[in-house]
Order: sequence, then structure tokens, then C-alpha cells
Amino acid sequence: MASHDSVIRADDGPEVVTAEEITGDAAPHIPAEDGPATTKKPRNAFTELMSTKPKPKAVTENTNKGKTAAQPSSFKSKHFDARDGLGIYIEHPQNNPEGRVIDYDDDFVVIQDKYPKASVHLLLLPRDPKLYFQHPLEILSTNTTFLAKLKPRVERLKTLAAAELRRQYGLLSASDSPYQSALETLMSSPDPPSASERDAFLPSGRDWSREIIAGVHTHPSMNHLHVHVLSRDMHSPWMKHKKHYLSFTTSFLVGLEDFPLEEDSARLHPGDWPNWDMRCWRCGKDFGNKFAKLKTHLDEEFETWKRE
Repeated sequence: MASHDSVIRADDGPEVVTAEEITGDAAPHIPAEDGPATTKKPRNAFTELMSTKPKPKAVTENTNKGKTAAQPSSFKSKHFDARDGLGIYIEHPQNNPEGRVIDYDDDFVVIQDKYPKASVHLLLLPRDPKLYFQHPLEILSTNTTFLAKLKPRVERLKTLAAAELRRQYGLLSASDSPYQSALETLMSSPDPPSASERDAFLPSGRDWSREIIAGVHTHPSMNHLHVHVLSRDMHSPWMKHKKHYLSFTTSFLVGLEDFPLEEDSARLHPGDWPNWDMRCWRCGKDFGNKFAKLKTHLDEEFETWKRE
């Protein structure tokens, strides 16, 4: 990929997390009740999953690439839907909107999440217009070709996220001390190795990759298909309410390693997830519905975690 400078809609019960809720500035959105069914068909889990997905945007022929793409003008319309906010990064990554684009090629764009829920929070966005409005649980369970293409990209991104964690907290981490000391000595030598050769001369230190999670939401908050890759510390000023926390620390987030899902998988129907109890991701302590107490506890756990 060419490097660039700057580094929930499934079952019958739960409500969807809206784009506005990401910032904590809006009340929960309750979707309208479905209208009466016009036909009687055999029950299919993935079909039901897709029954409330957004309608695809209008497309136009792109003569330069020979493929269809959503019209750029749709992102400037006065009727712009905040849930379509990822589209501009997918269609115009070369412009580096808001300085959030980390990397891109013809197939994918990597951006920093605008409202990160952890120290490191990245999004991987497929650029194929046919994938834009696919529900993640369906496409990753039925399109094995795309899943096989996606997984190595996610693994590379997890490596990048782990390296960023080391950059932020490596000097504070006791278990990373051997690596950090050896790195300092190595880089002070008269002829230090290049970055690509460096690891061969260094002890492993802390395994920061264990601190990275990757997956998709059962009810995505944004319309365009995207994969979350983030650190598990849940330390961020944008972690503002219970839904934020539950959406990244429970089965509401389906890990890439769990795909493909079976058609009758319970993961397609998480139930009344906004009412689940909140448990600390690190120690397992149950905070029930007390988000303020959890936040204080998370700050304490964060200080201990980064110094491990």
C-alpha cells in the first residue's frame, strides 16, 4: 500500500447505535417498526439480518476505472446522512480528509477512527463499491473470497497498531524494558541497522500484539462496510457512555477469527445488548449499569496495564 502522512442493524430486538451516539451528544435512536410482510418465505438468518440495511446510494459509471462508484456529489448534498461519513475516505483518500488517512491502495483505505474508543483505533475500509453497503456479518460469512483477502490485511494492520502501542507506552512498560534498552544501545552504535533489519538484533520484549483486537459490529454505526482494529485498553475521551463500552468489550463485536459464521449462529442475534452489565475488560469486575464508576476504574486499570 502507498504510505501517506498522518498516523447495529441485525435482529428483531436491539436498537441501532446511531452516528450521533458515537459522540455521546444524542439520545438513542429507536428504529421504526417494520411494516406488514407482503410475502411468506422460509426463515433465513442472513436474509433477516439484511432486512433493515440502508438502501445503496445512486451509482455512476467511472470511465477512468471501468467500475461503478457512488457519486462524490452525494457526500456534499444538503441531505447528507451522517451514517455515510466514511464514504469520503473511501472515494477520495488521496485528499487525506481531515488528516485521518494512514494508508490506501486500490482495494482498501486505512484511517484513524474519528471518535477513537482506545489508545489506538483504526478502521479498514474496502473500496469496492459492491461492498459498500453489505452487512459485515453476512458478507464475511458468505463471501469466502473476500474474507480470505481481508484477513491478511487485518493481520498487517494489527501489527501496525501493536507497533504504535509500543511507540506510545514502550518506555513505561516493565516487560518491554529489555527491548527498549537494547534498542537504545543499537541505535547509538556507529552503524545502526535499518528499521526492517532491526528486530533481528533485539529481544522480543512485551508482546503488544496481544493487546490488539479486530472485528465488526453486529449493528454497525456507519453505513459503509468497515473493520475495527483497536487496542483493548478502552482508554479515550470518546468513551462516553455504556453503549460505547459494551460495543467493544462483548460479543457485540464479532472478531475476524470467528468468521465465517454459521447461518444459525447465535452471534446474529445478540439480544438486548444495551442492557447487559458492564465488566472490566482487564479484571472482570462487574459494574452493572454504573458507567461513571466503570470509567474511574478503567483509568486506574489503564495506568497499571501500560506499565506491565
